[in-house]
Amino acid sequence: MHILLALTTGDKHGYAIMKEVESFTEGAVMMGPGTLYGAVKQMLKAGLIDESSERPDPDLDDERRRYYRLTDLGLRTLDAEVDRIEQLARTARSRRTDAMSRLGA
Repeated sequence: MHILLALTTGDKHGYAIMKEVESFTEGAVMMGPGTLYGAVKQMLKAGLIDESSERPDPDLDDERRRYYRLTDLGLRTLDAEVDRIEQLARTARSRRTDAMSRLGA
């Protein structure tokens, strides 16, 4: 989910994905290269992301970098995961309120 979320703002290479995830999680999630590229490989195979053929200015980039982009399926999958997490949070809040009432808190 973190990788898909990082790609919602545009195509990124692996290191940029890692830094984006670290930034929006305020350092709570720090992906290493092994974790990132293992997930990228599976996401490419599943069709959630594609390798992008568009490149930035060659003077500003390293030609060895691979850029990734979110696919329509990836965006739909992200949306479904957000909906699932929102439902889980609603259930957790409701049950927490019920428990607090039962315990007299």
